[in-house]
Order: sequence, then structure tokens, then C-alpha cells
Amino acid sequence: MAQDKNVLFAPFGGQAPDPDAFLGMVLDGWGRQQRAKDFASATIRTRRSVVMSLVDFSGRYPWEWTLGDADDFFSHARAVRNLSHGTVRSYQGHIKLFCEYACDPHYDWCEQSAKLFGQVFAQIVTELNRVTHAQPSEARPAKRPFTQRELQDLFDLADLEVERILDSGRKGALAAWRDAIAFKTAYGWGLRANELRHLQVVDFSRNARAPYLGDHGVLRVRWGKSHRGSAKKPRSVLTVWPWSVEMIQDWIRNGLPRYGHPVTDLFPTSGGSIVGESHLIGRLRDLVDELGFPPGELVKSSV
Repeated sequence: MAQDKNVLFAPFGGQAPDPDAFLGMVLDGWGRQQRAKDFASATIRTRRSVVMSLVDFSGRYPWEWTLGDADDFFSHARAVRNLSHGTVRSYQGHIKLFCEYACDPHYDWCEQSAKLFGQVFAQIVTELNRVTHAQPSEARPAKRPFTQRELQDLFDLADLEVERILDSGRKGALAAWRDAIAFKTAYGWGLRANELRHLQVVDFSRNARAPYLGDHGVLRVRWGKSHRGSAKKPRSVLTVWPWSVEMIQDWIRNGLPRYGHPVTDLFPTSGGSIVGESHLIGRLRDLVDELGFPPGELVKSSV
């Protein structure tokens, strides 16, 4: 692919232009632009996947898309696939961003598509077909938080799992103990899954206004949720309950040393990495299922 300043040209020689190759170039260029804006690789892959989903659904390339193609795609997502309001809105945002990039004259993709295929890119997500976002929360009305009784049952069952593994002679008691502490930590300090799994022992510090909490009066969250491609947003969370301090102190004193020394991560694995998000969510679902909580009635936990 030859390059002239900021303009990219797709050389096909005397052969007929290859639409798949050209689309790949556009998507690769879009990926570079997003990386330059510091978007996460997972976000870039998701956006590319949504664009390709619309290509496959419509049977058309992006420079051939119409408003009708977008209407059919999003209508199918809601009416047939039963995707949530928020998910469809995020899909629309991804397609809108792609079209904005492809239509931008600074990248010259429209000029190239006109020369190669006789058609140009157009914005197909507009105020005419975009889902409105008028509420601060998009949670479904049927969702509700755990009650205090349910939370206590959940934590008790997580603790019981450790005893059951020990009594059976199976391996995995330490991992079960770690998971039980992780669930309580997520609740005690109001953490998201990624924030939780990246915690380290040094993230705790004293709170001068709550000296009775010792060295665990404040939790410094360094892997907070980023916003629009920015870096991770750090925040500090004050400790509320003394029981959470006792729990963490016991884990640091008696649990972490079993993984070997030195241990800096609060929730490590036996292999030396940090516990995976999918593992924690899977364990949480297992506990909820065993307790017989109504399916679909509980909000997604902080874990």
C-alpha cells in the first residue's frame, strides 16, 4: 500500500478492485486511529466486529450502506435477537463512529471508494434512527439488587465451599477462600470486576479520621473504569465497615503467604497471575444458582 502524506491508496494494478481487501484497509486504518486516541484493544476489536456484523447482515459493503440497511440491522437486533436497549445503542455508536471516520476527507477513503467502486461512504446512523438516551440508567426494571439476607446467604455459602473442599480432600480450598474474600471485598468497597482483580496489598492506607481502621482505612483503586479512550481513572474509596478490615487483614496475614513470597497482588492464582474476571463471574453464578435465587431477577453484581 503506497502512502502519500496522510492519504492512503489501494493499489490493485490492472486487476479488478478487491472490495474485501479495501474494506480491510479501511478497518485497519480505523484501528490505528483508535489506538492513537488510546482506546483499548478490546474496544477496537468489538467495534470492528460490529461493523463486520452489519456487512454480513446486509450483504453490502460499507460504501454501499443505506439508512434502510441500518434500520433493518438494528430492528433485527431488538425484535429478533432481543438485545437490550443499551446494547443496541452501543452498536449504533460503533457504526456511527466508523462512518464518521470513513467519511472524513482527511483520510480520503471516500475518494478512493468512488474511484474503485463508483460509490462513497455515508453516515447511516442519524437522529432519524438512533436510539435515544434520556435516562441515566438503562437497567431493566425487573432487575433488583440483592437483599441483605441474600447477601449474607451468598457470603455464607462462599465460606462453606472452603470447608466442603477440605472435607472432601479435593484441591482448591485456597482458591475458594480467595474467591470468598474477593466477593466480600467487591461488596465492602463497591468495586467493579477489573478494579477488584487488579488490587494489590499496597493499595490500602490509613484514614486519619478513622484511626480505628488501622492501615486499611482507605482503598486506592488504580484500575478504575476509563472514559472514552482515556487512561484508567484512579479513585479512593473510604472503608465503611470494620468487619471488612478484619476480613482483609486475616487474608493478608494467613491466606496470601500460602501462595509463596513475595506476594503483592491481593487475589493471585497459583500460577502467579491475577484471578480472571470470567472465573469470578462464573463462581458467583454457581453460588447464586445453588442458593436458588430467581433467574434474571438480580442485577449484575459488582463482581
